[in-house]
Amino acid sequence: MGPNVLLICTDQQRADALGVAGNPEIDTPHLDRLAASGARFDGCYVQSPVCAPSRASLMTGCYPQTHGLWANGVGLPPGTRLLPQALAEVGYDCGVIGKWHLDACDGGRTETAPPGVRVWQWAHDPYPGSSENAYHRWLATAHPVLHDRLFGRGPDGRRRRPGPAGVAGTAVDVVPTEAHYSRWVGDRTVEYLRDGRPEGRPFFLVANFFDPHHAFGAPAEYRARYDPAALAPPLTRPGELDDKPAILREASRASYAGHAPGYLDYTAAELAEIRADYYAMVSLVDDEVGRILDLLDEQGLAQDTVVVFTSDHGELLGDHQLLLKGPMLYDCAVRVPLLVRWPGRIAPGTVVEDLVQWIDLTATITELSGSSLPRQQGRSLLGLADGTATGHRGWATCSYRDSGHPYDPPVHTTMIRTAQTKIIVHHGPPATDRARTGELYDLTTDPGELVNLWDDPTRAGLRAAMTELALDVLVATEDRSSPRLAFW
Repeated sequence: MGPNVLLICTDQQRADALGVAGNPEIDTPHLDRLAASGARFDGCYVQSPVCAPSRASLMTGCYPQTHGLWANGVGLPPGTRLLPQALAEVGYDCGVIGKWHLDACDGGRTETAPPGVRVWQWAHDPYPGSSENAYHRWLATAHPVLHDRLFGRGPDGRRRRPGPAGVAGTAVDVVPTEAHYSRWVGDRTVEYLRDGRPEGRPFFLVANFFDPHHAFGAPAEYRARYDPAALAPPLTRPGELDDKPAILREASRASYAGHAPGYLDYTAAELAEIRADYYAMVSLVDDEVGRILDLLDEQGLAQDTVVVFTSDHGELLGDHQLLLKGPMLYDCAVRVPLLVRWPGRIAPGTVVEDLVQWIDLTATITELSGSSLPRQQGRSLLGLADGTATGHRGWATCSYRDSGHPYDPPVHTTMIRTAQTKIIVHHGPPATDRARTGELYDLTTDPGELVNLWDDPTRAGLRAAMTELALDVLVATEDRSSPRLAFW
């Protein structure tokens, strides 16, 4: 039987939102410590820039076009085999704390524990939602006055909704630390590791933090760590979007297909405040990770536990004159942290620069646990992490299929990235009535993805080569897991 596996996942955390990743502005000492004691994968790409399709890829080991959960609000096909079920079948005790999001969650909907999960502390987010939200239930018991102020019934008998607390956050985002959603996830994780796991069995525990997802806000003690005026401005250049696909200018004016404010709605000072809030949210999660790592040491579990830290996608944060997420496939939106610690197997301070994908993490967990997901399309990362293998695919892919708030006409984009080049195809007919266009970046001279070479006649050969690679990748990522029983 394999080692314990603790999977810690945040929501909407960019790869560069870590001190150890070279960001001098953010304070993440505990995550930096985790990276120093294991491996940091510097080029990890998710398979979708929005939550549900991305999370479904991690839990199935498949690309979105294979698992079928192509957009937020879409469920997986009935009977889909997920990672916890695979590990439970080989003897693991499995638990989930916090967000799950493999089904529709809006409008008071809830999700039920998938097969194999014994401990189910589900709370999609800290905002008003399902009556089954475990965070809300805990808050009503542990902090009843605060809960009533935030979510109780008003004079009209209707449930309150937390109002704005600042430029972007709400009242529930800035509650005292002891009542915060991120502390709740940390507390439930510590409780499981201390008292909630059965003796004699390995565990697979998924601790899903909601932060640093918007709305942006953090407890006062964390917000006080950052001075917005001292932070670097968003990465962009004047006129950056002029020669890029029109949907990017549309998203700059209004995020989420018009359902949320856009970059242009904020002043420079407000954008700096959003970045400070975002960093404060990450620092809160960092402290909770520190508590969890300390508990593993105290319980004598560290040596036999593989600890993984990652995130389901990134956040534009004003870069490229954009906010939040959507059909934009810049690195800040689709490259995420990936830290893996396995004492005795992975050397401390390992840095892997190969391009890897989130579904490779799935394959890694099934390999080290001795479990299986027959349809999984990833490749284990253990060889890269422990130095027994070199090289990987040499490319990464990510796709958006009108996966967030729907646009009219629909927006479909596909990214292929190599070490030197990135192409993002904005699909046209017959996929959608939008014009076919795209983005092309030479990452050796333009690592910030600021200059679009799509229509540059001197780069026509590069565009053709990357388009051909994109076609080949689409074939390579098809699902051909069904066994062939005979020649005919």
